[in-house]
Amino acid sequence: MRNSFLFTSESVSEGHPDKVADQISDSIVDLFLAKDPEARVACETMTTTQLVVLAGEIRCKGIFENGEWAAGALEEIEATVRNTVREIGYEQSGFHWQSFKFENNLHAQSAHIAQGVDETADKDEGAGDQGIMFGYASDETPDFMPATLDYSHKILERMAVDRKAGIAPFLEPDAKSQVTLRYANERPVEATAIVVSTQHAPGYYWHNGEGDEALYTQLRQYVLSVIADVLPSELLTANTVYHINPTGRFEIGGPDGDAGLTGRKIIVDTYGGASPHGGGAFSGKDPTKVDRSAAYITRYLAKNIVAAGLARRCTIQLSYAIGVAEPLSVYVDLHGTAQNGASEAALEQLLPQLVRLTPKGIRTHLGLNKPIYKQTAAYGHFGRTALGESFPWERTDLTEQLQAAFSV
Repeated sequence: MRNSFLFTSESVSEGHPDKVADQISDSIVDLFLAKDPEARVACETMTTTQLVVLAGEIRCKGIFENGEWAAGALEEIEATVRNTVREIGYEQSGFHWQSFKFENNLHAQSAHIAQGVDETADKDEGAGDQGIMFGYASDETPDFMPATLDYSHKILERMAVDRKAGIAPFLEPDAKSQVTLRYANERPVEATAIVVSTQHAPGYYWHNGEGDEALYTQLRQYVLSVIADVLPSELLTANTVYHINPTGRFEIGGPDGDAGLTGRKIIVDTYGGASPHGGGAFSGKDPTKVDRSAAYITRYLAKNIVAAGLARRCTIQLSYAIGVAEPLSVYVDLHGTAQNGASEAALEQLLPQLVRLTPKGIRTHLGLNKPIYKQTAAYGHFGRTALGESFPWERTDLTEQLQAAFSV
């Protein structure tokens, strides 16, 4: 790796139209798993001006069985969707949780897919699809995440907390952030550029002599204070450039400003571009789908390797075939940062001994058949432990076994 370079990651808020769609899809996953831990869900959401559309395939005891909806199930689904939008904070004429039109096009899961996935007396449960999944960890932050993405998420998460608490009433739900850091010897040493674009109440803009300069200054100073609280002070220098609402006015936002779809923010959801991505989205999928569960277990394994002191950076890849239980390949890359006798080849042999990497083995080890997914659908699926949040794939309970294997 070069001694000095710039790297950038972005985040989007819970009110971004694509994230609205992700949260709705995962609220459906949680609803179904709460009814039936073995539920199958592949739920896609589309949002636009005053409209939310669900589509996908399901199987769930207590909600949808033998091609029939249980009594009250359709009403419960719609209530779940509307409550999700209400919690995000959309009460605007172009998108309001009480009045948007709702369409539910969920239907039964394909029997041909189910037969490849279902466990039988003579066959282990198979992967729900083919694909490649990546996990990553770095010692750049306490959350073992890339610093550029970690700070981008935390800026927006803090703004959302302040908006809902009434501390920043001029903020609206839709927002984006972007952080560029200069690295020296693989360590972040300076923030060179920070971008925050936030939807705002009427009048809080100033552009080409239009708007209210005093109100815009209030918004700008608030955003700068959040940035100063989130980023370490040593990274913010006289050379740091700030772009706060650089296009000027941003009053129309969310699904009214741009259509949203489930699964369009996969780099925001994962590692901000610091790691390869297999291409599969997470939200709206139950944990039999290895797009989701295998991405979680690779993060878990990579994080434990770094936390155990075996490397400063780690990328892990798994691959699967639909209907086949065992992974086709296990790949480890320590990026030249191996420590304490660790090696990629040794870890590739060791990891499947520590955790069974079948779909069922992953779900059992991490306890994934629970309604825990809605909270993952904004501000990233990984890290976040520094804010008191915790997902099972963020545990570091393999460190002692990993250290013992290399006599650390």
